[in-house]
Amino acid sequence: MPVTPARAGGHCEALLLTCMDFRLANEVTSYMDARGLRDKYDHMAMAGASLGALNDRFPHWNEAFMTHIELAVQLHEVHRVIILDHRDCGAYKMILGEAAVKDPETELRSHVRQLYALRSAILTKHPHMEVEIGLMALDGTVMQIV
Repeated sequence: MPVTPARAGGHCEALLLTCMDFRLANEVTSYMDARGLRDKYDHMAMAGASLGALNDRFPHWNEAFMTHIELAVQLHEVHRVIILDHRDCGAYKMILGEAAVKDPETELRSHVRQLYALRSAILTKHPHMEVEIGLMALDGTVMQIV
């Protein structure tokens, strides 16, 4: 008897990747609600968000993230990934070192470089996927990265 792919109830707009940082849980929810995405996205949290999903120190985290994308596509027909890093991220300090986040401009460059790298990795495996990247400040405002 052939096995058919399992599908959970219905379609979902996106898979959201954020950092696990508890300080921004409400801000992330408010941001997604304001975009009209309440109850329309799967949410995965990893230390460092984009850095957690793609780094040399914990390569198995990358595999876990890519597997989540596969499952989100199969179960919920996800066609978009939203990656939301945040300022003052402890994982960036631990994994990349203090020098990578020593001042606001250096911190921004570190996040942008990492967000671009993860977006490229996703698009290599899923060329038709939409990938949005952004950086959240501690006040909840988001800078879209293009």
